[in-house]
Amino acid sequence: MSLGPARYSFGGDEHIFVELSEEMSLEAFFKGMAITNAVKRLAIPGVTEICPANASYQIRFKPEVVKPADLMRMLQALEAVMGDSELELETRIIEVPVLYGDPWTTETLMRFRERHQDPKSTDIQYAARVNHYASVDEFVKAHSGSPWFVSMVGFVAGLPFLFQMVERERQIEVPKYLRPRTDTPKLTIGHGGCFSCVYSVRGAGGYQMFGITPAPIFDPAQRVPYLKDFMVFFRPGDIVKFKPIDRAQYDRDVAAAEAGTFDLRIRPVRFSLRRFLVNPTAYNHGLEEVLHGN
Repeated sequence: MSLGPARYSFGGDEHIFVELSEEMSLEAFFKGMAITNAVKRLAIPGVTEICPANASYQIRFKPEVVKPADLMRMLQALEAVMGDSELELETRIIEVPVLYGDPWTTETLMRFRERHQDPKSTDIQYAARVNHYASVDEFVKAHSGSPWFVSMVGFVAGLPFLFQMVERERQIEVPKYLRPRTDTPKLTIGHGGCFSCVYSVRGAGGYQMFGITPAPIFDPAQRVPYLKDFMVFFRPGDIVKFKPIDRAQYDRDVAAAEAGTFDLRIRPVRFSLRRFLVNPTAYNHGLEEVLHGN
């Protein structure tokens, strides 16, 4: 896939915004990661913030240190060197437990059915139907059966946007609510368009709600082991594998999180975009073997 030339624009006096593609793809994501990683390595004087996103990135800089036109030329030169993408990424794969169809998101979604496309079904029932799955169980298998890329983190503190690592025709797609809710339980697994997410805090939202995870992903108190280094867990480039759990396991995990003993299965992995694109199913199977130490 050729992305074509990026579009560059200034955002006020201190930002350059670069749009790599009009739609999200792994190729666009990798190209943005490659360029922003290169900017970090170069340590360009005057650059103060680097923010990769789904198919774009933004750079904040001090115009009194680096001239805007000079910085834009540097970024354009990096784009030319990178081509369409850097093909490999040192990252980590993470297993995230999910209680699908949980009572808390179910109670919440029932309070907002007048804002939904199908007031007579739950969100996960609706998503299964519009994606042509015979049952909710089959839909859960599809949602949890393949890994997801964290393409960006933001909107609220610690919230990851996740892009499903399957062929385009197999990607789960479901529209957002007709009107946003004023309430979403903390740690809800949501989905809108082609993106999944994990709501890091309780608040408003418009994504369909499929379940809930017991795993804290944003905690200023940093009580669980994997948050000791930083209060925000996810970072762009992470690979997530959802694992369905039952209510009993969910309750045990919540108790462990409250006690500060809960931990996640996390493994380092080198991801190759080129090898993934040759055979996504086989490559994803290999990622799962890495996750479980086989």
